Amino acid sequence: MQGTTVFDGDRTAVQVQSDFMRRVFNWMALGLGATAISALLVVNTGLVVSLARHPLSMILLVAAELGIVVALSAAIGRIGSGAALFMFFAYAVLTGVTFSTIFLVYTKGSIAGTFFITGGTFAAMSLYGYTTKRDLTSIGGFLMMGLIGIIIASVVNIFLKSPAFYWLITYLGIAVFIGLTAYDTQAIKAMANAGFSGTEEERKGAIVGALRLYLDFINLFLLLLRLFGRRD
Repeated sequence: MQGTTVFDGDRTAVQVQSDFMRRVFNWMALGLGATAISALLVVNTGLVVSLARHPLSMILLVAAELGIVVALSAAIGRIGSGAALFMFFAYAVLTGVTFSTIFLVYTKGSIAGTFFITGGTFAAMSLYGYTTKRDLTSIGGFLMMGLIGIIIASVVNIFLKSPAFYWLITYLGIAVFIGLTAYDTQAIKAMANAGFSGTEEERKGAIVGALRLYLDFINLFLLLLRLFGRRD
């Protein structure tokens, strides 16, 4: 998605960047809204109980989520922005369905409280990533290595069932996703500064950026919920 920093004759580079970042955050916010609505619908209709009783259904839903993310990332250069946006919202809705099970574990008040804590933390780190003059590229590789390590450690702990290991993974995970929020925001800003070859490329870039920040928010929320969530 390379091009010039001025997208068209009527928009300056600053306007291109501002419009692009606004679109990214708007799509991300709408994705979170779709997740929240689908989760509440599943809870209020009682379907969440059926999901909890059938682990295979949850496994299939999670597999579908991963499939959508992989497919969207791999095909973004070939598909249109409309298809990319549909896949993004399909992922957000499926995430809400799987998220509905947290209402069986934690109180609604603690879930809401953790959401606001996550929102505040995310906003602060995203603002830092957007405004800082420091190049965060150097920590990107370190954060990705940390993310891979956390995923592997989480799988291992399924078998170890170690409470100490569980909390170590939680705290490290929070640190990693806080860092990724700032790093991804700066990377998305750099994408806007590089310019776009056309409106379609700009739209697809915004969807990819929204997905990156959405994933940072969701994962940070789940990890913070381990700390602040109160069980029923």
